[in-house]
Amino acid sequence: MILQEADNELTIDCLLLAGRIMIESGAETYRVEDTMLRMAQSQNMLDAQCYATPTGIIFSLGKTQPTRITSISNRVTDLQKIALVNSVSRRLTSHIITLDEAHDELKSIQKTNYFLPIYMQVLSAALASGCFLIMFKGGWSDFPAAFIAGGLGFLVLVWMNYLTKVKFFSEFTASLIIGLMAFFAVKSGYGAEIDKIIISSVMPLVPGILITNAVRDLMAGHFMSGMAKGAEAFLTAFAIGAAIAVILSF
Repeated sequence: MILQEADNELTIDCLLLAGRIMIESGAETYRVEDTMLRMAQSQNMLDAQCYATPTGIIFSLGKTQPTRITSISNRVTDLQKIALVNSVSRRLTSHIITLDEAHDELKSIQKTNYFLPIYMQVLSAALASGCFLIMFKGGWSDFPAAFIAGGLGFLVLVWMNYLTKVKFFSEFTASLIIGLMAFFAVKSGYGAEIDKIIISSVMPLVPGILITNAVRDLMAGHFMSGMAKGAEAFLTAFAIGAAIAVILSF
């Protein structure tokens, strides 16, 4: 009896850890629930129940088992971690690895930082901004302005996130800096089309994956999660738009 309870606790810990990593990394809610239930079924826990939201997970192995809840406060976009958790899940359900091995791998995934160094992220954002400018049929003469504005805006976003831990304030401040950089670039003669410089420079801040996940959750019937993610995406878009509006109004 004691051994069975210990096995159940390990199963719950492993499944909650998998779900937590996926939600914190930006996975869709329906994907999280499907992954956790498949992992539970691989351990002959056929009565398992799971309810996931962007801010928490409720999980139980059955009617006679205690229900566990875990809260989630931080969410980023890390597709590498989602792919690794999916790989662990597939190997567990195929009985290639044991539950203990899966739990150890998940703990390693949770502790590992797969993000590129900050300078690489800033450089990537700058290059993406410049490429978006060309894609939006902007002139090559505006490429340096978009490159600098996009990179500096992303750097401010990372810095403000570190200082304040308030996502929407960070996005507002970053967009404000981008608008100022675009304005001064055009004013000083280093840029020609302020609208295309701004649009291309804020693209690294746009919540594209969040919007996609919101739509996919809604289509999968997870209306609460879909609406929550949609609201978060709307607030991000509002922060970006409000900051640019402030700059253009002056």
